[in-house]
Amino acid sequence: MTKLHIKSSTRSWRPSSPFFMVAVTWLLALSSQPCHAQQPNILFIAIDDLNDYISPLANHPGIVTPGFDRLARRSTVFTNAHCAAPACHPSRVAVMTGVHPSKSGIYRNLFGAHGPRWRDESPELKNAVVLSQHFRNNGYQAVGGGKLFHTLQWTPGDSQNDPDAWDDYRGDPLDPISNDWPRPKFSQHQNEGFQGKRPLNNHLFGAAVIDKTGEQEFGDHLVADWAIEQLNQNFDKPLFLAVGLFRPHIPWEVPKRWFDLYPIDTVQIPNVQSDDLLDAHDHGRRHWHKWVKENNQWRKLMQGYLASISYVDHQVNRILDGLEASPKADNTIIVLWSDHGFHIGEKENWEKFALWNQTTRVPLFISLPTRFEKNGFPNHSRTDQPVTLTDLYPTLCDLAKIPTPNQCTGGSLLNQLRNPDSARAQPALTSFYFHRERVASHAISGTRFRYIKYGNDFEELYDLQNDPNEFKNEIDNPNFASIKNKLKNAIPAAPSINRSVPTDSKFHRGRSRKNTKKNR
Repeated sequence: MTKLHIKSSTRSWRPSSPFFMVAVTWLLALSSQPCHAQQPNILFIAIDDLNDYISPLANHPGIVTPGFDRLARRSTVFTNAHCAAPACHPSRVAVMTGVHPSKSGIYRNLFGAHGPRWRDESPELKNAVVLSQHFRNNGYQAVGGGKLFHTLQWTPGDSQNDPDAWDDYRGDPLDPISNDWPRPKFSQHQNEGFQGKRPLNNHLFGAAVIDKTGEQEFGDHLVADWAIEQLNQNFDKPLFLAVGLFRPHIPWEVPKRWFDLYPIDTVQIPNVQSDDLLDAHDHGRRHWHKWVKENNQWRKLMQGYLASISYVDHQVNRILDGLEASPKADNTIIVLWSDHGFHIGEKENWEKFALWNQTTRVPLFISLPTRFEKNGFPNHSRTDQPVTLTDLYPTLCDLAKIPTPNQCTGGSLLNQLRNPDSARAQPALTSFYFHRERVASHAISGTRFRYIKYGNDFEELYDLQNDPNEFKNEIDNPNFASIKNKLKNAIPAAPSINRSVPTDSKFHRGRSRKNTKKNR
């Protein structure tokens, strides 16, 4: 704390004098300022489309993820964490504002933005304070890079990031990743040699080796390099560092050494049931699975997904190396999360856009500095308590001892960080809007059971303890009637209507935004 030196003077410093009162006021003001040396740095890592195949969670056969194992050994692992929505845009806006889709109405991906159009998409988000901005407002240096808000590798300039929420951003905050990713060279038309039409265009639904020499020259490797540089910067404030890694998002294109970890004849496809959708909601995307099966691409695509997981695991490991070698090693909270789960043929579904456990369950790790253990926060623990990713905003506020904005709909996880067996009264809530249905659908996750109420009034109930793959819909089982009603009652009483693209937003792609800095 700054020291006040008072020299001898002819002025009166009696307690009743005005000079004395000014000095006391100054000292009190200084003592009330946050002590930056004691406030923890925040390393906030977002990973795109990463499901629970990693070794600390479901542990898909043969998966190679030493980085996630390493992080798990120093973290509280939330084994029952769920996204707020099973799509990139709504999930990320929910995390970065702390506002759940059931309140904002942002349930689906909305494309064609150049800036924080979500402020115009939802009245509830018009004045929402982004997580990074809130930490800036409370004395932090807020720095970001990679995919944090929604953007895609193949849509330059289509980004929902808010450049004003950061002190600095890697590259262009409104085009943060498109320049990082090369594409393989394809010698044939994407449908050549296949039955039917491949989903998506330009081989984007596919797996291939990036045939560029030196993986340090592209992709998430560059973002990891940048993150390590930030960890070694000398800021005069505590650091809020947000790092967005893009793989394992499609296309599953990474260097050859990651494919080599998974020889195609050893790759295992998921455990599935042939008639799985007979008692379940039709997600409307079975044509993807039909193409995969007709063209014998299941193992190939699984290989590409696993290779992409190991690739991003390597980048996480590099960032952990960088943190441990940096001056911030002993005073940094690490939070790692994925925006939603992912299907590789489960429920005849590919990608996300559904409400089953495989789609909504996400990796979530929170690692605290060693000094937190003295205050009753053990690292290296696991909790099966239900968590929604909107709980992260208030949790980080509590850990940093800064106020939580009123906009936040989630609840702090401090109790589970202190005691992983501490029960949470509120189950996890994931919401989504299916086309052609009148209202949004909602999934409620407890510690054992999972209830889903769809917009067409169809219902599902699963006993995850005895049926982890959700093969049997128990909605009509009289033994579970009370469980069903309890979970059903956790659905918000008046959830928001589905929001669509606004017609008059200044953040539509193609419109210039004044005073937007390309390099911040």
